[in-house]
Order: sequence, then structure tokens, then C-alpha cells
Amino acid sequence: MKHLLLLLLLLPLAAAAQLAETFADGNFTQNPTWTGDAAGFAVASQQLQSNGPATTGTQLQLVTPCQASTGTTWEFWANLKLATSSGNLADVWLLASQADLKNPVTKGYFVRLGGTDDEVSLFRKDSAKAASLLIDGQNGTLGTTNNVVRVRVTRSLQGQWKLERDLGGGRNFVAEASQPVDNTHQRSTVVGVSLLYSAANSKSFYFDDFNVTDATAPLLTRAAPLDARTVEVVFNEAVEPSTAAQPARYRLATGAVPATAQVSVLNPAVVRLTFGQDFASTNTLEARQVADLYGNVAPGPLTAAFGGVPVAPQVGELLITEIMADETPVVGLPASEFVEIYNNTAGKLLSLRGVRLLKPGGPAAVLPDTAQLLPGQYAVVCGATRAAQFAPYGKVYGVSNFPSLTNAGDQLVLRGRTGTTLFEVAYTDDWYRDQRKKNGGWTLEMRDPSAYCGAAENWLASQDASGGTPARRNSVAAPAPDRTAPTLLRATALTASTVRLYFGEKLDSASAASPALYTLQSSSGTTLGVRQATPVGPDFRAVDLLLSVALRPSQPATVAVARVTDCVGNASGALTSTGLALPEAAQPGDLVFNEILFNHRSGGVYFVELLNRSARYLNLQGYQLATQKASGLGTCVISPAAPYVLAPGQLVALTSDVNVLQTQYPTSTDAAALLAVAGFPALDNSAGTVYLYDTGSQELDHYAYDKNQQLSLLSTPAGVSLERIRAAGPSLASNFHSAAGAAGYATPGRPNSQGQDAAGGSQELTLTPELFTPDDDGQQDFTTLNYQLDQPGYLGSVTVYDALGRLTRRLLRNESLPTTGFVQWDGTDEAGHKAAVGYYLLYIELFRPSGGERREYKKTVVVGARL
Repeated sequence: MKHLLLLLLLLPLAAAAQLAETFADGNFTQNPTWTGDAAGFAVASQQLQSNGPATTGTQLQLVTPCQASTGTTWEFWANLKLATSSGNLADVWLLASQADLKNPVTKGYFVRLGGTDDEVSLFRKDSAKAASLLIDGQNGTLGTTNNVVRVRVTRSLQGQWKLERDLGGGRNFVAEASQPVDNTHQRSTVVGVSLLYSAANSKSFYFDDFNVTDATAPLLTRAAPLDARTVEVVFNEAVEPSTAAQPARYRLATGAVPATAQVSVLNPAVVRLTFGQDFASTNTLEARQVADLYGNVAPGPLTAAFGGVPVAPQVGELLITEIMADETPVVGLPASEFVEIYNNTAGKLLSLRGVRLLKPGGPAAVLPDTAQLLPGQYAVVCGATRAAQFAPYGKVYGVSNFPSLTNAGDQLVLRGRTGTTLFEVAYTDDWYRDQRKKNGGWTLEMRDPSAYCGAAENWLASQDASGGTPARRNSVAAPAPDRTAPTLLRATALTASTVRLYFGEKLDSASAASPALYTLQSSSGTTLGVRQATPVGPDFRAVDLLLSVALRPSQPATVAVARVTDCVGNASGALTSTGLALPEAAQPGDLVFNEILFNHRSGGVYFVELLNRSARYLNLQGYQLATQKASGLGTCVISPAAPYVLAPGQLVALTSDVNVLQTQYPTSTDAAALLAVAGFPALDNSAGTVYLYDTGSQELDHYAYDKNQQLSLLSTPAGVSLERIRAAGPSLASNFHSAAGAAGYATPGRPNSQGQDAAGGSQELTLTPELFTPDDDGQQDFTTLNYQLDQPGYLGSVTVYDALGRLTRRLLRNESLPTTGFVQWDGTDEAGHKAAVGYYLLYIELFRPSGGERREYKKTVVVGARL
């Protein structure tokens, strides 16, 4: 009994804490005190009466403090002696977040008397938004010029609202049918009235018998840990501060009692408890004899369970596990882009406060401070306006600046609030591995979160009938462990002192940052020390090395990596070294066209192949490929994401689609020497000219192609490329030949099937080979007359005769010749037909007009056939 008596003494009197106002004292300035537009009100006959200026559109307000919000009954009497309308109405605020009811950011709930429909209705007001109707009262309830009504509103502990009214002013209440549940606003500072009227009605509003009663004990809503020893206890309503701040009223199930208890100044429904030892992974808090502001005390202990302390995610702990990039046509999910995030831990409660979702270079979508994920829990992240669409699927966070996802492929990054890259994925639509699902309506799902570093091999189109599995386990989930160590792909000199290494998968950025792992040595034997190693985010597939000794242009060097670890812990041994060199500017003729496919097969793609025939290392990034054809110009920029350096003698084939090109020529391509170029221009399949320019628009090479340059013996020229014969020769038709059929009719990225080394020896004229078989098998398909003249200025003619002396083919006719060159014969006659098997004579005439010299030569060649 002593304890109960002490409690009663500590609690405020219920009558003093709840609102009861009858204006029997003849004023509204005390017991309780009303404030606001005081000059616009008066007390007459123990009733509050409006007394404002007789001006149309006047708004008056009067409020008095009251914090009751949940488990509460509000009651008041009113008489509106006017014809209610949209310009003549009264709002009686039950809960208001601030005393200024006219402020558009004021939040809370109010009962409207009158308005356009002449009714008694309940509204909810959210910050900076128009009020929304919560209970729509019966129209025409207030239709006279003497509208007497008594209103009662109740709100249960669960947030269910009930609106009742007696149109006679008594207590024979009639309830509106709608009784919604709404817990949007839980705090209040005042109750009050707000009036709007026209000039004739300035004194026509009367109010009396305001009563606010809270007879329900507070409930413990939740307990949320802030750190290892601090937990916030949240009640459903404001609590009495002197009692709620007593640590002895709280304890954990283990018996631990907090050292301090502090009621929040900003929110009196929250009490912060601090304990002397760390929390366990699971906890139950008890609160005893905690009262609300009106003396209501729960009869038994209030309890709330809470887990471990929410922690910020580390690398690999928060993943993107599902992507909806192309939402149409709809299969079963909402027509909206989204990503799914996942807590990839076994026992950590992750705080997502400040976590950012973004595409590199774009604005970030920031998750809310309250966002959390339990171990193994999923959540949908989408645009703020789409969150309601995904609410039925589970946890969802609608965010501003949700990145627009490109259907064909994009890069997405999760970053922690400190800027750390937590996860990165660069998807493409090839990852679906299903042409139908690639066209839209289906998500990409991660197969195995433990292999989160994986790319295409760890993703697949959803197999769920709805098109995806937002906020739940993926339909394609299956073990797909990554047991492969990372490999070094290539190295490129970005500057004279910076080298970038490219790896086949994501690296552990911490271990990759050790300079001791890398060694560089120039071709001259000089060791180039590594001063600093910096992994390149956000995907960490590359490492930049800062050298202590600068590279020299086009001087080869070798880089080796002693050990490297991928992001799931697979470690390599010593990696195979790779070469590099600092590129320099190309000169005209350094980089030439080596092969061209201008008439592709149905469903195929064009390509041009470039050859670096110089001694320089050349960076193609930013070079331009242009075409001139009958229909006009076409230009594209060779713009790979990283520098693309060609070593001396190295080839690269440029095309619009590498995959299609490999499909066209599966046995004659080199995938490592193929480069996709966005906007690759269409080539005229009859004739045209291709040009190559450097970054300064200097022409490096051009080649004029024509369908007549193809071997006339071909059944069809479609899908057959023209190949350069001599690397050092000119970019002219005489130096190109149709690719061999035995080599697949094209060799993109590989040495040309019809390529020849320059002829040697000291003879002035040589014929190679002296027996050839023009059967398009890539072996001795044509013969080449190589010449080396003693001085410039010669004109030349080359004519082929058969064994009977009959004209077979004129190869040259009085053409100016360089001092060194060659002429080819493909075994066809003047009509383009294949010459018969047998002996032939090449009759060569040389004439130098300036000196009058004239020379004649004869060479025998055999046209053969394979048995």
C-alpha cells in the first residue's frame, strides 16, 4: 500500500492533466489558457463566440495546450448560426503539431463543420499537403442557419477512429459508418478551432463543453538499439517525464537495469536507456509502472523484444540480388524498374542509414535513416512514387533519384555512408541467356550470394511465373561458388609514370593496394620501381601503379604480379607477366587497313581490320573511322572504355557486334583482337572508301574498295573479305585479294590468309610461286611478280600468254612503277574465267622515257590443280 500511495503522489492529478473547458468562468485566458487570434473571440453567456472583423475570407484561430493523441476521446458542442459553405466553416483540431493552425506545414487531425457538402467530417492533415478526408460524414447534416451539434471522436489504442454527432446538442450520438485505422500522426501540442467566414458571419460561431479524455494506459510500441549499450524505448503516446525517467522502472530479461533513463525533449513518447554492459544478440525489455501524461498506468509489465545493434554494412554484406531493367511488356510484376537488396550476413542487423544506390557519374538515391535489414532479409528499392506498387511483396524503400536502368546493360553501385563501395554490378542483357525474357518483363536474379563477385556466370533470368521474386528468395538460387583465382589480362601505360593493370574479376581492394606485389622491368633491363598501387573503383578490376622511373615512348616493358586475391578470397600464385609500352602519336602510314568486309552475309555485320605496321606503340582511343559511299558520309569514334594500345605488328578488327562476327566466322577469328565500336558506319556493298584519322583528325590511311576487286571465281561475294597481301605495300586494289575459302572467307583479328612476306634475293624480277593453284583454298591461290628496279622513272607492262602464244590476261599496261613493288595474277583470263591448267608466259616490258632505256623479260609460271 505504501508503494501504491507513493505512486499516486508522484503522478499528476487526472483532472488537472485532461482538458475540460465550459467557459463558466467567463473568459478563455486562464484555466486553461487559449491563445491565437484572441481579439477575434469573446465569451458570451458562458460560450466561446467568434468576434472577428466583418471581412469576407477572414480566418481566425484559437488553441490551448493538449498532448492527448492515442486511446483518447474528444468531445465538444458547437452552434454555427449561418448557412455553411466552402467559405463558411469551422475546423476543430483534435491533434495539431504546432499552435499555428494556419501554417501549411501543421500536421494532425481535425473535424470540419460545414463546407461545400454541409457535413460533419474527419480530416487528416500532412505537412505541406492539402488535408485528406478520413471519415466522410453524411451530406446535408448542417443545412440550416442554426446548426447545433455535439461531436464525439474516439481513437483506440490500435488507431481506429470513430466519429459521432448529435444534431440536437445532446448525447444521443449517431456514428458515421466508416471507422478507419490511421496511425499517421502520434503526437500533439494543442487542440483548437480554426474559422473561415464571409463578412456577414463574423459573430456566428459558438463553441462550448470541450472535453479531452485519455483513460487508457500507454503501450510499449518497440525498443530500438542505438549502439551496443543504448536503446530507445518508444511508447504509443507521451509519458509522464518524472516517472518515465526513473531507471528502476526498466530492466532486461537478464535482470540488467539501465544506469540512466532520459525522456526525449523532442518526442516525449521516447525514453533513451543506457546500460552498463553490451546487449546480447537477442533481448527483451520490461517497463513497469510507466504512466502517460494523464496518470494512466498499465496494470502489468510492458515488454518489447529487440535484436543486436544495427551496424553499417561492410563490403559484400549488402548486395543487389535482383534487377528489373526492362519492365515492359508486363508479365506479372508492377510495370516499374526496381532492384532488390539483400543482407548477406548470418547474424548482423544492418543499418542502411546513408547507403547510396547510384550509377557512376549520376545522382545517388539515398536510403532513409531508419532503413534496416535483418540477417538474410530482402527489400525492394524503387522510385518514391512506385513504393506503393511493391508494398504487397514485402519490405520496400521508395527513394528519390532512383537511377534509370538501361535495358541493354548498366552499372549499379551500392556505397556506404562513408563512401566505401559495398557492391558493384555491371549487367548486360546477354546475362538473361533467354531471348524471350531479354525482351522485357523479367528480372535478372543472382544465383549465389556467396559468389557475389561473379558476373554473367552468377546471374540468370528469373524462372518465376510472375517474372521475378521481389523481396524474397530468388527462383534461380543455387550454389555457384567462385573457386577461380583472378588472372592478369593486360597492362596499359596511361602516362609515362602511371600503368594500369586489368584483371579478369573483382579484386580484394585492400590486398591489391600493396606496391610490393608488382614488379616492372624495361626491355633495356632497367627496373621501374612501383611507388604506389591504387585499386580502381567502383568494380576494382583494375589497379593503377605509380612508377618511380618514367617510361620512354614505345620502349617495351614487362610487368609481373607476385600474388593477387579476388573479392571472395581466391588467391593466385605468381601471375604470368604481360608486356606494355608508353604509346606515342601515329604518323600517316603507321596504321593501315589490313582487311575489310563490306558485303556481309544475311544477319551479319561489317568489319575493318587495322594493322600497326610501324615500330611505334599506338593508342586507338579517340581515333575516327569514316566512310565515303554513294549515300553519303558515315563516321564513328573508336572509343573503348579504356586505352587500347596496338603493339608493332598487332592487329585489331573493328565491328559493331563482336558476338555476331564470331558467330559468322567461328574458326577464323581471334576474340582477343576484336573490338566493338558504337555507331560503326554501314558500308556500301558495291564500292566505297574507308578512312582512318587520329585524334587530331590527321589522315593515317584510306582504302577504296570495289566489288570488282573480288575474285571473279567466287560463287558469291557475300561474306568474303578483301585482305591485304603485303603489309609494307600500298593501300591499293593491287595489294588486296579475296580471303581464302579454306580460311572461312575472312580472318578478322588473325593474320591474313592471302598475306605474303616481301620477296628477298638479289634478282631484279622474281616470280613466287612458280606453280600455283587458283582454287581459293588459301594455299598458293595466286602468283606474285616481285620487282626491284635500279632507278625510278620506269613505265611497265605485264602480259600473260598461254603455251600457244595466245593472249590470256593483261596485268599492267604502261603504268608508272615504284622502284620496288609487285604484280599479282589470280589465274583468271580477260573474261574473268579460270585459266586452263598448263604453262603460261609472263611478258614484262620496262621503259624509262627520260633515259630511253627499254628492257624485256619473260617468266614462266604454271597454273595447276590439286588432285
